[in-house]
Order: sequence, then structure tokens, then C-alpha cells
Amino acid sequence: MHIELKQNCKYAMLVPTSMGTRITPENGQPVHSSDKFTLYATSAETNVASISSYLGLPVKVLTTFVKSSPIAQFIKSNLKARHMDYEGPEVEQGDPWGYRHQINIADSGYGSRGPRVFNDRAGEVGRTLNAKDFDLERIFSEEGVQIVHLSGLIAALSPETTQFCLGIARAAKKYGTKISFDLNHRASFWKGREEQLRKDFTEIASVSDILIGNEEDFQLCFGIEGPEAGGEGLKAKIEGFKGLINRVKEAFPNASVFATTLREVISVNEHLWGAIMLEGENWHVVEPRRITVLDRIGGGDGFVGGMLYGILKNWDAEKWPQFGWATGAMATTFLTDYAQPADEEQVWSIWGGNARVKR
Repeated sequence: MHIELKQNCKYAMLVPTSMGTRITPENGQPVHSSDKFTLYATSAETNVASISSYLGLPVKVLTTFVKSSPIAQFIKSNLKARHMDYEGPEVEQGDPWGYRHQINIADSGYGSRGPRVFNDRAGEVGRTLNAKDFDLERIFSEEGVQIVHLSGLIAALSPETTQFCLGIARAAKKYGTKISFDLNHRASFWKGREEQLRKDFTEIASVSDILIGNEEDFQLCFGIEGPEAGGEGLKAKIEGFKGLINRVKEAFPNASVFATTLREVISVNEHLWGAIMLEGENWHVVEPRRITVLDRIGGGDGFVGGMLYGILKNWDAEKWPQFGWATGAMATTFLTDYAQPADEEQVWSIWGGNARVKR
């Protein structure tokens, strides 16, 4: 199966996002015990898009910035270094209690000590994302986009961003852009808005071509029954996940690709990593294999990015989750939240289990 992508487009991928920073202690140390930290620019959606941008496909980011902020400049420089175009309004900070870019304070964990993440999103400028600030007609009709990747993180961030994502989904559908939707359910975003968000997420999912999520995502967003209980380990759960995906397919027949990752944590630095994908009527299962982990954050986004890259390259469908598995595994070897592949060969060598030196 091949997904028929719109041709003669300026951009292979478009991602709406709220950019922020991650503060990470050195050497896997806990935050509360550290006095040396590294600052990274990050967002889940650009983590996904980085696979395509580093491998040479044109990517555009729709976001918003705090005007005259040094952090905004830091983020812009990072996006340029990742070979991404960006577009979005400059919002005045206002007073010292006004807008800023979100901060994720996160260590990597080590061995038996799991990582801890503290999200500080007060005053987040990304909450102001609004369709009226973007010329969606120009972006989708004149410039052209092959795949737009939407995330439930942005769709649920605020009432404004929900409408923003709905507007993007409607414009993408109108102009023949394929829609990828990763549900990314966050209970704190949904609190008090459950009924409206379920309605809005259902609209986005109903026009999506690619749906991504774990069992909790589908249950909490749509009330779809999860995998049956029973069995131990990830391999024993695969049939249960297939049943879940079949129920999702019945609920959203417009979509042709459904995917979820499989992860079992042996220790912070050793995981079993796998994936399940349904395209059309065909199942593609990557049975869990051991990977060595430096920092787990961004691994799931790396999988999605690699899978979408395979779709954009018009590869045979069996290669989509294989490449995604490898880019997800690669992302866990980076301290940035995103993988930075040098070329396709480097990714396929990870899939093949070849870690020998290349001279």
C-alpha cells in the first residue's frame, strides 16, 4: 500500500507547535542534586519533524514567540540549525508576569533511578496560537504541504489552540494534505474540558489519515475499550493491542494507518522496544528488542518521525515501522529530545543491529 501524497508542494511536513526549552542536569544526575545544567530547545512536534528535516525534506513549523525574548532567539536559531522554516506572530511579553516560553526541567535518570520531569508552563506563549494569525489558504493552497502532523498536546493546550488545530485540520482536508494525529493525552490539559475536547478530538480524528496513540490515549480520548488483560510482557500483549486498533479503525474508517509503540523498561538504560502498525488490512509488527538508552524522552516522537518519513519517501509499508523503530531507538541515544540522523544508512544500521565503527 502507498499513501497518495499531494505533489508539487513546498513542504513535505508541517507541524503546529508550542516551542519551549528543556533544562537537563549533566551526567544523568537528579535535578535537586545538580548545579550544572544544559539548555535545549524542544517540543514534541518538532521532535517528530526533525527526522525528515535532518534527512533533507523541507519542513515548516507554525508557532508563536515572545517578542524580543532571548529565549525566543535561542529557539529560532535552533530551528534554523535543524533545517526548519518557521512562521508565527511575535507576542509582547507584557509585564514580568506575562508571556514566556514553557520550561521542562528533566533529568535522564540512571540505572534503577527513573527520570523525573517537571513541566513549568505558566504563562506559556503557545497557549495563544490562533488560526487568525496564519494564512492557512496560502500555506495549504499556494505553498502546499504533503503531511501535517498534529499533536493532542497542542490540540488540548488551551481553547484557542484547540480551535487552531481544528482550523488546520479543516484546511488540510480541503486542500488534499494528509493528516497525521498523535493523540498524546494529558489529563491535566483535559481537566474540566473533557466533553468539549472529546468532541473536538473526534472531529480531528475523523478526517485524519494516520492515527497514533497508546491504549490509554484511545480510551481516555474516545472511550474506546483497551486491550484485554492477561499475559505478561509486551509480546503477550500484541494480540490485545491488535484488538484495540481494530476497534479504533471501526470508529475512524477514514484513517488508513494506525500505529502504537511498545516499551518495557528493564532499567533506565535498557528497554525492550517495539511497535505495531496497521496499514489497510495489513499488520506490521516489530517485536520488542533490547535497546540501550541514554535519555528516553523523545523516543516515541522519534518513532512517529521515522514512520512518517517512510511514508513521505513512498517506501513499501513494511519499512515504515522498521525505520520508525530505528529512529525512535536513535532518539534515545541523544541528550536532545530529538534524533539527528546523519543519513538513512545510519538509521538502517541501527535496525540491522550493526553498531560497528564506520571509518
